[in-house]
Amino acid sequence: MTQSVMIGELAWPEYDRLVKDGETLVLLPIGALEQHGHHMSMNPDVLLPTAMSQSVARNIGALVAPAIAYGYKSQQKSGGGNHMPGTTSLDGMTVTNTIKDILKEFARHGVRKVAMVNGHFENSMFIVEGVDLALRELRWEGITNFSVVVLSYWDFVTEETIRTIYPYGFPGWAVEHGGVLETSLMLHLHPNLVDMSKIVEHPPATFPPYDFFPVKPEWTPCSGCLSSAKPASASKGKLLFEVCVEGISRELKVAFL
Repeated sequence: MTQSVMIGELAWPEYDRLVKDGETLVLLPIGALEQHGHHMSMNPDVLLPTAMSQSVARNIGALVAPAIAYGYKSQQKSGGGNHMPGTTSLDGMTVTNTIKDILKEFARHGVRKVAMVNGHFENSMFIVEGVDLALRELRWEGITNFSVVVLSYWDFVTEETIRTIYPYGFPGWAVEHGGVLETSLMLHLHPNLVDMSKIVEHPPATFPPYDFFPVKPEWTPCSGCLSSAKPASASKGKLLFEVCVEGISRELKVAFL
């Protein structure tokens, strides 16, 4: 059996050997099943953090756990909204408890270092809550040396990279859902899941400075995207991928010194 960085591809004795001393970092991607426009599959939020985690793991000698493939409810001003067909979401409590349980299981195996690699904006605070509850319950069991980094891959896109990717002006992360960043990364990593001919061109979505519930479907552009992916390219995706992998690798080395 060939050595893999993917935990799910390891036999249990090999996994046990790698993690039981607590020194091996485990990366846990977490994403969502969410529509990403007419031109792209619904799984970028899982595929992108998983691919980055794999490359980071090879860089720094870590392992990658199977991704959490469902996430918190898509919000209209960041993901088009949970009313969109195909988007399949979990309640916040479910996301939190899933993370808590997985982290406690890792701790039982001997793991003491984990990095949560988020690919779905709406997950953010539910990840934090899951981590907080896991650490609290582990302390009750006498485990006090369990550490977790929580990160979102887009936070590692540098200002220089943004200027290169968006020479016409950056519309802002809030409307990047299904736009140039995600589409470019998918063109680089999974071009078979992108059809550029189906992109619906429209200006970046605009919203009032508040959220409204239940959602007003007319607020979401008909494409489901919040900005146009027309300027996306595989070369931009390659640059974005390399910048994120380099930044995440560097920062995790520092965090877990």
